[in-house]
Formats: sequence, structure tokens, C-alpha cells
Amino acid sequence: MNTTQPRYQQVKNYVRERIDSGAWPEDFRVPSENQLVRQLGISRMTVNRALRELTDEGRIKRVQGVGTFVAGGKPQSALLEIRNIADEIRERGHRYAGKTHLLRRESASAAVARVLEIKTGSKVFHSILVHHENGTPVQLEDRYVNPAVAPDYLDMDFTRITPNEYLMKAAPLQEVEHVLEAVQPSRTVQALLDIPSSEPCLLLHRRTWSGGQVASRAWLTHPGSRYQLGARFTTNSSDKRTKGS
Repeated sequence: MNTTQPRYQQVKNYVRERIDSGAWPEDFRVPSENQLVRQLGISRMTVNRALRELTDEGRIKRVQGVGTFVAGGKPQSALLEIRNIADEIRERGHRYAGKTHLLRRESASAAVARVLEIKTGSKVFHSILVHHENGTPVQLEDRYVNPAVAPDYLDMDFTRITPNEYLMKAAPLQEVEHVLEAVQPSRTVQALLDIPSSEPCLLLHRRTWSGGQVASRAWLTHPGSRYQLGARFTTNSSDKRTKGS
């Protein structure tokens, strides 16, 4: 293991490597916390944190009273959070790459103007990117951005920084709207994600606000066989609102 990394990360990498190599296939029973403590010489608290995070990421599943098992191969993305997909992929120990297919200034159509809450014909920024995990397309991002909120958007190199990463800095998050639906991909989506017409997709509609204005509207399409979306959160009896982070 890489001893320069935090100990919990070393444990995560140890488990990931065995899953990714096929040594631990789907539904394989993962060694218990006590076994991992003895094998790796790391504290139980550290092992517990590593397994808990791997569970949240969808790599393993824990069955109370039975044990811990390797989950299905599809990585999981947080539904209620606003996270940088590049960070998610790297945290799984995988290689991230982004490819920009469109980045330009346009006049807002009536539909785009409505969701951005601006006048039809106003100038907007439009980007289309595909995010890859270990060389495989896992997300198509089609996004419109309000120039008043993020004026430098077109100057960004989105092979080095994701739109999400830039917008979180340029337009601090104030409010988020998420709508999820299952869709059949159009021919354009099929080509960009390299999937057949029969592949069902998960489409996440995301709209964000910053400084009292709509900052962006994004359509995030995920191939159903390669990705899943999920969330874990707590409720507070005095505050029933769900918050993005």
C-alpha cells in the first residue's frame, strides 16, 4: 500500500484493487473489520471509516448481521449533493478524463430563457462535455450558463477543470433544483456516450441559483448500465427541507 496516503485511503485502495482486478467478484464476501485490522495492521476505527465510505460510493454493500459484500459494478453518484464528477471518479481510484464537444456563446431560445429566468434572445453560454471513467463515457453534460453570474465561463479549459468545479467557485451555491427521469437516448446522445439505441439512460435535470439569480441549467445523462444515482441523508423533525451541498 502507498504509505504516503491517509490510512483510511490505503484501506479503500486495498479493497478497490481487489474488486477491480476481479479477485473479489460481485457478491464476494469482504473480510470482516477484525480480519482487515489483523491483515493490514490498521486500527478498527480507520477500517470502519474506509468501509463506510466505500458503501456510500456503491462499491460494497453491508448486510446487517450477515456481512459485507462486493456490490454491482455500477458506480454511484450522489443525487442530493452537488459534487464534482472528476473527484468522484478519482476517489474510486479510477482515471478521469473530460472531452469538450461544444463551448460557445448563443442567443437564448424561449425555452432556455425560461429556465434561466432571463429574456429570450439574451446571450448565454452553452457547453456540451462527456465525462469518462477509465476511458468509458459515464456522463453527458449539456449545460447553459448565465453570463451575468459566471462571465469567464468560455475562457475555461474544461479538460483541466470541470464546469462544476469552476461554477462552485465563481457562483457560490445558493439553491439547487433536481429532477430525475428515465429516458431513451437520442441518436446524438447514443453517439456521444457510445451506447446502443436500446440502452436506457438516467437523466438528471439540475438548475442552480447564486446571488439571487439562476446560474446554470444542466442536463446530465448517464447510461443506465454504467451508473446509478443515490443518496443517504438524515431528517430533522424541526426542519423537513432537503438541502444540496
